[in-house]
Amino acid sequence: MNGGTVAVTAPAKINLSLGVGPVRPDGFHALATVYQAVGLFDQVTVSDADDVTVTVRAEARLDVSGVPTDGSNIVVRAARLLAEQKGLERGVAITIDKGIPVAGGMAGGSADGAAALLACDHLWGLGTAREELLELAAELGSDVPFAMVGGTAIGTGRGELVSPLMTRGEFWWVILESDRGLSTPQVYAEFDEMHLGAVVDDPEIPDELFQALRTHDLEALGKALTNDLQAPALRLRPELARALDHGRAESAFGAVVSGSGPSCLFLCESRAHATQVAAGLAERGFGHVSFAPGPVHGARVVAADA
Repeated sequence: MNGGTVAVTAPAKINLSLGVGPVRPDGFHALATVYQAVGLFDQVTVSDADDVTVTVRAEARLDVSGVPTDGSNIVVRAARLLAEQKGLERGVAITIDKGIPVAGGMAGGSADGAAALLACDHLWGLGTAREELLELAAELGSDVPFAMVGGTAIGTGRGELVSPLMTRGEFWWVILESDRGLSTPQVYAEFDEMHLGAVVDDPEIPDELFQALRTHDLEALGKALTNDLQAPALRLRPELARALDHGRAESAFGAVVSGSGPSCLFLCESRAHATQVAAGLAERGFGHVSFAPGPVHGARVVAADA
């Protein structure tokens, strides 16, 4: 397909388990994680243009003032990476409609990068093989390949090596957002400081988590939720611990910080249960609360005009 406009959605990710290991020679931490894509989406729309430009829009609750609109935005890097890979010189006007919290530990930027790759590939009529797109996604960032794949998956390496994981049934997650983001590098720096002088073991995913996902045992899954970045995130934002406690008190099966935070996740058994837990958290004034099912699809084209 050449010309016209293409729109692609990509989902937020959560980490059901996030094990952080030692720093590798390339400066990244070794990770072992279970990702799940949940029903909060960003949409990236691209159309032909003389140059590469970015416009960012958002739902009213989201502050996007910190999202860059220059060449540092991942969508620009995605478009230029794909064009360079294919020997093209193409401009593109990119509009990002944000539905995923910014700097919330839910990989909204990575979702945008995945969506931009797929959208430009369709806009330019390239038909790039999926494996090649995943390799390009890995160059953009550790969470970008998962945003392409979606569903539930194991992530290894620095998170960019993704293997789909079969699960049973649907899960509902209440998401407590924060009006202040947390910098992922800052959280990792806090993790390193907490482990200064100590031996950091290779990361692992609890067997109990795999078993709970296979059997759709919500009580067991709630107990198996783990995040090695939760402790450093709570050191930087101590008030989040109170939110986690209140979510458990509202009958959530489990509560955990999402990725590097500050978004908090609460596991529920149904939409009705999620509505109940979300209402209880909202009454306490912790911040904006939403809920979404998982797993959901990865990046996909939702509109295309030739």
